[in-house]
Amino acid sequence: MLRGLWADLADLALPTECAGCRQRRPGLRHGVCPDCVTALQALRPGEVRPVPAPVGLPPCHALGSYGGPLRETLLAYKEHGRHGLARPLGVLLAEVVAEAVGSARPLVLVPVPDTPAAARARFGDHLGRLARHCARRLAAAGWPVRVDRLVRALPRPDSVTLDSAGRAATALAAFRVRPDAGPVPPGATVVLLDDIVTTGSTLAAISQLLAVQGMSPSVAAVLAATEKRHQR
Repeated sequence: MLRGLWADLADLALPTECAGCRQRRPGLRHGVCPDCVTALQALRPGEVRPVPAPVGLPPCHALGSYGGPLRETLLAYKEHGRHGLARPLGVLLAEVVAEAVGSARPLVLVPVPDTPAAARARFGDHLGRLARHCARRLAAAGWPVRVDRLVRALPRPDSVTLDSAGRAATALAAFRVRPDAGPVPPGATVVLLDDIVTTGSTLAAISQLLAVQGMSPSVAAVLAATEKRHQR
């Protein structure tokens, strides 16, 4: 807890390199230089789909490809404790949600949970922070919205070496619906949130679990999609 607090204070108070280009430059805003802010703001959300797409994957929208300033900013936030980046990244994620859903309506945002081990390694619940900032941005724009932690993550083996089928099987066994989850308010749209989509197996697994409980996600919103995607 203290380590996370110190990372927050250090990121806001100490001069540091830009999270997007890794250069020491003046005029940083939440840890990102003006050029990288411009590059991130120029990204436009679009629909993405893994090839092949796993069974149960809802329509998925991403801000952009996993590269350039977006990739570097995500890595700085997730892997290096740059908590000050949660706000701008959460605002960008809100843009993806708005594009994916289409029009203002009641929303239930469901962030993909970290395992306790991953949360410790990443200086806390990184996606939970993004979800809160995302919800605040949407609420300020007039969207009725809440964040629900409907799913918990179980310890699981590293899936880096697995193929798509192996990742899907691992993902199905890696999550459980919380006993106190739901119900979703009538008429609300359930939106899954994640930072990166690769094979889509995690999003598909959580979507299937929630569907069994009558809480099917309508869409998934992520910040980045890996390069081997079919984008429309």
